[in-house]
Amino acid sequence: MACLSPSQLQKFQEDGFLVLEGFLSADECVAMQQRIGELVADMDVPLHCRIEFSTQEEEQLRSQGKKDYFLSSGDKIRFFFEKGVFDEKGNFLVPPEKSINKIGHALHAHDPVFRHVTHSPKVQQPHFGGEVSPHQDSTFLYTEPLGRVLGIWIALEDATLENGCLWFIPGSHTGGVSRRMVRAFAGLKLNTRFLGSEPVWDDSLFVPTPVQRGALILIHGEVVHKSEQNLSDRSRHAYTFHLMESLGTMWSPENWLQPTAELPFPPLYT
Repeated sequence: MACLSPSQLQKFQEDGFLVLEGFLSADECVAMQQRIGELVADMDVPLHCRIEFSTQEEEQLRSQGKKDYFLSSGDKIRFFFEKGVFDEKGNFLVPPEKSINKIGHALHAHDPVFRHVTHSPKVQQPHFGGEVSPHQDSTFLYTEPLGRVLGIWIALEDATLENGCLWFIPGSHTGGVSRRMVRAFAGLKLNTRFLGSEPVWDDSLFVPTPVQRGALILIHGEVVHKSEQNLSDRSRHAYTFHLMESLGTMWSPENWLQPTAELPFPPLYT
C-alpha cells in the first residue's frame, strides 16, 4: 500500500479515522503476539513499580501521573497492569500473562519484531498528515499547530463489540483539544497535571468500529474515541504507536513524553 486513495483520504479528513482491513497478515499478527508472550514471561517488575493503568483523570494523576516508572518509560519497554490483579502487597492475583493492560512506550525502538513492523514499507506513507474512556490522543501528545499527530492502531486479534472494539465520534477532530496533560513539578520531583477538562460526551454520538485481525485504524490526534470493557472470554490484543509530522511542527515541551538522548524522535522514513 503505497498511499491512500483520494476517497480514503477524503473519508479520513471528514471522519478523523479510517479503517484499512488486511494491513497485516495473520502470520505477522501471530509473530507479534508470540513476542509479547516472551516479553511477559521474562518481565521482572518490582513491587513498588506495579502500576494499574487507567484513562480516568483522577486515577491517572494518582497512579501513572506521579510514578517515575511511568513518566520515564518513553525510551524503555515497561509493563502496566489491569485493575484488580494485585493483592494489597502488590502480588499477582491472576497469572501474570492475564494481568497486562499495556506495554510501553518504546517497543517500536527496542524490540526487533515491533521495530520491523513500525518501520516497514507498509507504514511509510507520506501522503497523510480494560475500558478506555473517551479521549483525544492530543491531550497527551500535543503539538503546535494541532493536527500533526496520527495514531496507528493495529488489531492483532478480531476486535468486536463484545471484546472491546474502538468507538469514534465521526468529525470530532475539528473542534480542538478540550484538555491537556502537562508536566508539573513538586519540588524536584516530576509530576503531571491537566489543563482544561474533558466534556461529557453523548454516548449516542459514538460509532462502533469492529475490525478483523490484521486491520489498521488511522486515528487523527483530535478525534474523540474510546473502547468499552471486554465482556467476552476472548482477548483483544492490539499494537499502537503514533507518528508526528516533523516539518513545521513543534512538539510541546510541556508534554509528559519527551525525547531523550537514548531515544530521540527518529524519522520514520527519509
